[in-house]
Amino acid sequence: MWNEPSAGVAVAALDPDSASRQPAPAVVVAVEPGSIGEELGFEPGDQLLSINGIRPRDLIDYRYLCVEEELHLEVRDAAGELHEVDLEKDADDGLGLEFSEALFDGLRQCNNACPFCFIDQQPPGRRSSLYLKDDDYRLSFLYGSYLTLTNLTDADWLRIEQQRLTPLFVSVHATDPELRGQLLKNPRAGLLMDQVRWFAERDLQIHAQVVVCPGLNDGDALERTLLDLAGFAGGEWPAVLSAAVVPVGLTRFRPDGDGLVPVTPFDARAVIARVEPLQQRFQAQFGSRFAWLSDEWYLIAGQPLPPRASYEDLPQQENGVGSIRAFLEALDDASTGLPVSIPTPLRSSWVVGRLVDEALTPVTARLNAVDGVNLLLHGLPSPYWGQDQVVTGLLTGQDLLQGLEGRELGDQLLLPAVMLRQGEPVFLDDMTLAELEQRLPVPVRIVHGAADIVAAVLGETQESP
Repeated sequence: MWNEPSAGVAVAALDPDSASRQPAPAVVVAVEPGSIGEELGFEPGDQLLSINGIRPRDLIDYRYLCVEEELHLEVRDAAGELHEVDLEKDADDGLGLEFSEALFDGLRQCNNACPFCFIDQQPPGRRSSLYLKDDDYRLSFLYGSYLTLTNLTDADWLRIEQQRLTPLFVSVHATDPELRGQLLKNPRAGLLMDQVRWFAERDLQIHAQVVVCPGLNDGDALERTLLDLAGFAGGEWPAVLSAAVVPVGLTRFRPDGDGLVPVTPFDARAVIARVEPLQQRFQAQFGSRFAWLSDEWYLIAGQPLPPRASYEDLPQQENGVGSIRAFLEALDDASTGLPVSIPTPLRSSWVVGRLVDEALTPVTARLNAVDGVNLLLHGLPSPYWGQDQVVTGLLTGQDLLQGLEGRELGDQLLLPAVMLRQGEPVFLDDMTLAELEQRLPVPVRIVHGAADIVAAVLGETQESP
């Protein structure tokens, strides 16, 4: 059973003269219909101040505190009036509240200086959220974002243990202490293996990530890293569940003299040749490949993607491991049983990053076999980032305007939703979708996944995502 006093901050302990050290109230943005919150009268704009005398620091505290069957809530409504509410509920019943932020006491930012950090490879002057260097263990637990473990306090480690915040997602890059310290520009980075042992001793788990920088942590260093991590992969409760190997991404905005070089096809083939034998070794030892190569390695190398079965249960799909393979599989499923023809001929253009267009050629041909369908696939580079081989999600509004100029676009332009900021119609260069639409000669249709792409090409009405 979770120990309640370890969660949140007791309201009685808050210093009224030190508001900056207090967790901010949790601001409600939505209330689930039919939920306890709706029955209590919660509305968007209300502020949840405390639960049973505890002010939650984040969404994790909120969820743990709500497990209690008897709750005393302190709430400030949108008009500023204070309310105190007592209720009884079942232990597994939530309140049905959605908040504006997952962290009520602020984001824990990174204290490293990795030269390959994508945040530092952006131009100045864009929206402030693009420059937030998330290194917060709570977001790692909640959403699977990667952290380095270098900024954790003793209280943080205690909380991870007490609240069983597992698994976490850890950017490893190298297990050699000196090399990891060099890569992260932080002497605390060398403590990684001690930290992994800490997880193992407490039956806590992590997923690991290695961003490979050619000439720095590839070759023998990469092999050592994967073997060191695999030392914690065995047994009934492995401390390291998986390790993803991804290529470094470099933009034209990175500082001069950073010592980094882009990944070449030769580099990609060398990494594949180094990791695939280890996968076979781990398969025999653990019954799992354990170490995973992101799909980008195969696309850069000009080699076919591994078959879907080799990705097992896709433990690192959000890290690009099997994401393209899974998308191709979904496209295959969505494009089975295609009609012979469509009632009204339709010309469509589909924009993707140049790195993936060749992999999408077979499904494009399959769709074009339908009488009346004319689908043009445009694989674009990114002059904005200075990358020729780019994934779709990094294409900006400027890239689209420049790359599509003078090209045949047909009757509609299909843009994958992954290009836009989640929940907002804006690209990574701060160009809005409305601005893009005004400058293009055809209407734009945002597509959300494989089935939506096939439906758009066939001229079917778009459903809400």
